[in-house]
Amino acid sequence: MPGEPWLILPTYNEAENIKPMLSAAGDVLSAAAPEGFTILVVDDGSPDGTGELAEQMAAEHDWVQVLHRTEKNGIGPAYLAGFRHALEHGAGYAMEMDCDFSHDPADLARLLAAVRGGADLALGSRYVQGGGVSDWGLLRRFISAGGSAYARIVLGLRVRDLTGGFKCFRREVLEAIEFDTVRSQGYAFQVELTYRAVQQGFTVVEVPITFRDRTHGQSKMSWHIAVEAMWLVPRLRFR
Repeated sequence: MPGEPWLILPTYNEAENIKPMLSAAGDVLSAAAPEGFTILVVDDGSPDGTGELAEQMAAEHDWVQVLHRTEKNGIGPAYLAGFRHALEHGAGYAMEMDCDFSHDPADLARLLAAVRGGADLALGSRYVQGGGVSDWGLLRRFISAGGSAYARIVLGLRVRDLTGGFKCFRREVLEAIEFDTVRSQGYAFQVELTYRAVQQGFTVVEVPITFRDRTHGQSKMSWHIAVEAMWLVPRLRFR
């Protein structure tokens, strides 16, 4: 029997979002995974007290755990730390999403169902039929769609949304990825993991989602994260 699903939730200064997100995701997963689940908050030493708020939730709910990291060095290392912890504790599935409600917690059930239905990796996709974005201006839409198209062409993949961070992995996919050799830290991390899964021959499906802009807190996206993706993506293919 496969292990339980784990949701990995990296945070940095998400004090306004962490408790509502844990409550919402917990409600969805309690219905989708009645056998049990865990939500692991990976906090990078948030100065706004996000980690402490997560600990309060962990004291109230046995399905919440908190992993405290002392430095902020990118979304990639935070996810890898969370994946390692989940695998070491018997996770059968590892899910990832943003903590700012740009990903709808209700869609967790659909991603989990897709993997339980036969996929090895399910992606919440903005760029397949039925998916989309809202609350974005034209420039941000162009940069996001263009970034996915660029990565898709360079890497020779059919996956349409390579840069999204809403995913559900079967345990075996993460076991096949050599974490110590993952080079991306920011925007390109999502591209690299999906590319490695495809290279290993795993089945990837895209589940349509609507991505919404955050209403609380500050975006972590910056120009140097986008630059990292531009130069790193070709190196993934020709390494």
